Amino acid sequence: MARLAQTAGLTDIQQEILSTVRDFVDKEIIPVATELEHRDEYPQQIVDGLKELGLFGLMIPEEYGGLGESLLTYALCVEEIARGWMSVSGIINTHFIVAYMLKQHGTQEQKDYFLPKMALGEIRGAFSMSEPGLGSDVSAITSKAVKDGDEYVLTGQKMWLTNGGTSSLVAVLVRSDEGHPEGTAPHKSMTTFLVEKEPGFGEVRPGLTIPGKIDKMGYKGVDTTELIMDGLRIPANRVLGGVTGRGFYQMMDGVEVGRVNVAARGCGVAQRAFELGVSYAQQRHTFGKPIAQHQAIQFKLAEMATKVEAAHAMMVNAARKKDSGERNDLEAGMAKYLASEYCKEVVEDAFRIHGGYGFSKEYEIERLYREAPMLLIGEGTAEIQKMIIGRRLLEEYRLQG
Repeated sequence: MARLAQTAGLTDIQQEILSTVRDFVDKEIIPVATELEHRDEYPQQIVDGLKELGLFGLMIPEEYGGLGESLLTYALCVEEIARGWMSVSGIINTHFIVAYMLKQHGTQEQKDYFLPKMALGEIRGAFSMSEPGLGSDVSAITSKAVKDGDEYVLTGQKMWLTNGGTSSLVAVLVRSDEGHPEGTAPHKSMTTFLVEKEPGFGEVRPGLTIPGKIDKMGYKGVDTTELIMDGLRIPANRVLGGVTGRGFYQMMDGVEVGRVNVAARGCGVAQRAFELGVSYAQQRHTFGKPIAQHQAIQFKLAEMATKVEAAHAMMVNAARKKDSGERNDLEAGMAKYLASEYCKEVVEDAFRIHGGYGFSKEYEIERLYREAPMLLIGEGTAEIQKMIIGRRLLEEYRLQG
């Protein structure tokens, strides 16, 4: 077991789960990740293995067939998986955000229906906030739901769905003005709909089209898509929580879990980059000795390891805060911001240590170099995190009198 990024105070069960996941990553993910990534191939065999391990039910309560584990356990598993291949962590992350939103906000009927199937990985989740023209400005969404008898008719275009093709359940945030008078604040007239669909591309149910995979610089293997709704009819019992107008709060609660997840991914990718850098530095010789013995390289390794350690500590703190039932948007924002920035820097230093070979597709660091930038923008850009952090700090440190 490596010295860096250890977590104090874990139970025997948590340690056993992490050890199993790490073993799976070392044997089943790392040896095939780069080849699958270069082919942009969905890692079906790896996903089947995660199902067998029960990872799709990791945070789903035991009464619904899950393992009932904490956000911390989940985040540490994500860290291990991202160390192997970040795209695989994306496949389970969106699933978990939807499962978490159902657990926290769903009606009893919705929980009873969806959660047992999600725990087994039979239903796989994706969630959808963003649209082509708005990025991080969630309050500006234009997709709409209009009530028609016992159903709602959804129209609009969504963007950047991770698992858009492979999922069978999408939590979609739209504007629903029904019951909300003119002039209601935008975030109070949004609703989350639970949209069931067939996996695949094209028209996956009447009124719902998943056009195809978006071609990306990195973060390959996992499908990222658009979602187009044109007269999509959804029954009223598929409004998350059964009441309209609460979608924004439900999604923001889910995104706090997602931000801890992105921080965990940053930690995992940075750990792998450090492992690759420290290993290569001991094998490569220049001027008659391993480059690890040159002070310039030792300084890089020292900085990389310190960043790995600091990011891990902040991620663990954010997860534990949420697990304790407290608000964690400040800690999650800080962890996501720091871990993604440090990840980019650690990956770049490992890339520099590899010299010309870092530019070759034969070396794993080339893949990591293309993957790290996604973390700077996923689940809210660094600038959005800083806005959240700044506002929360001003709430906490408001001058009295």
